[in-house]
Amino acid sequence: MPARTDGGMCTCPNGFRDRPFRHGLIGLCGVSRAASLLPVTELQTPRLCLHAIDTAEGERIVGRRAGAGDAWAEDYPFDGDVIGVTAFLTATAAHGDQRPFGHYRITRTADGKAIGGIGFKGQPDDGCVEVGYGLAPSARGHGYAAEALVALLNVAADHGLSRVVADTTGDNVASQRTLERAGFRQIGTNGDLYLYEVRLDAPPRPAQTQ
Repeated sequence: MPARTDGGMCTCPNGFRDRPFRHGLIGLCGVSRAASLLPVTELQTPRLCLHAIDTAEGERIVGRRAGAGDAWAEDYPFDGDVIGVTAFLTATAAHGDQRPFGHYRITRTADGKAIGGIGFKGQPDDGCVEVGYGLAPSARGHGYAAEALVALLNVAADHGLSRVVADTTGDNVASQRTLERAGFRQIGTNGDLYLYEVRLDAPPRPAQTQ
């Protein structure tokens, strides 16, 4: 069954069920753990579906022009989505298919609406990869970003990485709490940025959803 490219709800074919991975209860949608090194197209969490976007969808998001099959929240995409997807399109044009370390549209399964984006900022380097994320204002405050982050940690762990890093500004307390709920810890600062990391060989810390 091909991966969905619209904004609808994620469906897991072949009777796949969520199972415990290294960093929480996450399933690779339609992909067994043994096959998880194949390009990832969809990830499912308890409340979300993360879809690996392609160039066509990325161009619609950057242009803020929903296609016939897209289902977007009223305030999606917001500026952060456009910035993240623009970086994804640039990397894809220069280096080709970025999966599984590309950009994922976050869809809320309760209503099938796209509410934000999350992704890797480039391919892994020496066992480490950086992540970034953002939600439309109407979707904030429900723990969705931390839940999506845990899904990406599973991807990184399944591909043999040892460390995932992220940063946020010192005044963005909500983002700091999101990283901490997903298991990240602050390791320093760089100007006005707070630097975070999670070691994938550390004991698991499940994300808090509320």
